[in-house]
Amino acid sequence: MDTAVVTPDPGVVKALRALANPVRLQLLAWLRDPEQHFPLDNGVNEAGVCVSHLQAKAGLAQSTVSAYLAELERAGLVRSTRVGKWTHYKRDEDRIAELVASLGQTL
Repeated sequence: MDTAVVTPDPGVVKALRALANPVRLQLLAWLRDPEQHFPLDNGVNEAGVCVSHLQAKAGLAQSTVSAYLAELERAGLVRSTRVGKWTHYKRDEDRIAELVASLGQTL
């Protein structure tokens, strides 16, 4: 019987912690198909979805949504872009694919 302890990739652990929160998971799901979930006029553009639209849809305080998005960004699951005074978010599809592949090999 192999009892060796395998140390998980710290990046995978950080991503899983970020995804453990149901609101953060929902934010990431909305960002998967932003045109379906947000207005196209000012809410969605090539930079992603404006944090104010994410906040309105989530029904939470702007500071709470920003903190959740910052956690997703630290985990490498989303990227932020400043557009004037607004911050827009979009998924990092390459990082998400790496995470899924890593989980497939690890679990």
